[in-house]
Amino acid sequence: MDRWAFERQCLAQGARRIAGVDEAGRGPLAGPVLAAVAVLPARWIHDGIPPRLASLDDSKKLTPAQRDRLFAFLTESSDLAWATAEGSVELIARINILRATHQAMAEAVRKLDPLPDHVLVDGLPVQGLPTPHTPIVRGDALSFSISAASIIAKVTRDRLMEACDRLYPEYGFAQHKGYGTARHLEAIARHGPCPIHRRNFAPLKGGQLELWR
Repeated sequence: MDRWAFERQCLAQGARRIAGVDEAGRGPLAGPVLAAVAVLPARWIHDGIPPRLASLDDSKKLTPAQRDRLFAFLTESSDLAWATAEGSVELIARINILRATHQAMAEAVRKLDPLPDHVLVDGLPVQGLPTPHTPIVRGDALSFSISAASIIAKVTRDRLMEACDRLYPEYGFAQHKGYGTARHLEAIARHGPCPIHRRNFAPLKGGQLELWR
């Protein structure tokens, strides 16, 4: 499989600065949604991915240690441009998770200077991006650019949730990162929601929390 195929198409259409965009944290019961954008050097499309990025893939397929190693290379390399943005719990409650995700993606892209010529996005079309984009279902497994964004988004959000764990240790955020595991649901039932819980998500919405008491 040519995981530069979409980037090659963009090059053929005249784009030179091509970005990948992905998010982490749309599904959890707590914490923000985190969007990331990554622009890999165009020469890598011709010369091949560097050996230290040989394992670059959808972040969900990798171990935490693998993600950390890739994250360090991606974010410390002077060859790359990247940025992140988050949709806060308050924003999610106000405009819903899909719109908050799109807003975070657009904000991350706008942080790049210069803006990319074209953006490859994991999933479906995104409203509000400041540049033309191509949505790619399962793009984090099909495009190196999106895979890079996937790693940056996942590791950034995981570290944020580990910091939240120090503030609210009774919920176990460092382990489940806010997802609705049995342990997390039990903690919500025991302690009630904390300030970073998404109160518009089931089982927190309305009276549904009572189901877990």
